[in-house]
Amino acid sequence: MQLAGKIALVTGGGQGIGRGIVERFVEEGAQVAVVQRGPLDSALEQHQDVLGIQTDLSDPTAPSMAVEQAAGHFGGIDILVNNAGIMFERSVSRIRLDEWDRMIAVNLRAPLFLVQAALPHMRRRGGGSIINIGSIEGLAANPCHTAYCASKAGIHGMTRALAVDLGGDNIRCNAIAPGWIASELSENYLASQPDPAAAREALKRLHPAGRVGNPTDVGDLAVYLASDRSGFLTGETIVLDGGRTAKLPLPF
Repeated sequence: MQLAGKIALVTGGGQGIGRGIVERFVEEGAQVAVVQRGPLDSALEQHQDVLGIQTDLSDPTAPSMAVEQAAGHFGGIDILVNNAGIMFERSVSRIRLDEWDRMIAVNLRAPLFLVQAALPHMRRRGGGSIINIGSIEGLAANPCHTAYCASKAGIHGMTRALAVDLGGDNIRCNAIAPGWIASELSENYLASQPDPAAAREALKRLHPAGRVGNPTDVGDLAVYLASDRSGFLTGETIVLDGGRTAKLPLPF
């Protein structure tokens, strides 16, 4: 098992991409603290290697509280996955200050202060791995996603800076920039289209891999980045999108 003896904290780990990461971490032998606003479902709650920590990461006190609770329960932290995030669609002229502030608080501020709180524990254990979940929207943009794109581009930049600052502590930091990953939300979006079957086929055609991603695709990459096998990899943002952003669009 690649993560045997490792202790991980994963934000937003109860569903979607975060759930795929948590499930793969547990399969590889890690103990995992899942930090999210709501309670864990029964499958995770009853797992002996999973701890649920319920908190709102927009609260400035939440990052340090979550880290100390996880470290106190399991005995330390080796891996931090900053996955939790929010998104809204607004034209530039309609973005409200409170919406912007909440998005930045969850998507950008909380990851930094989770890292800050985890540092003493990682240093005490001789190092660690930080994995930030960015997005292909930190590299390109969909309409009405100005605030979201800004927050994810910030995550990518923060990843590089953390790798530079923390390398001397044997702490690596990398980001995963997922593309379209299947989830309940994305399935509902496809189902809402006038012709869901045609929409699904058009979506597949965007991807040279011939399919959209699954949460376990992200989980598999996160396992590698969290493990000692990626010991020389730091400061990188890895695009995981089935080739979507590598494919030039045609005008017909």
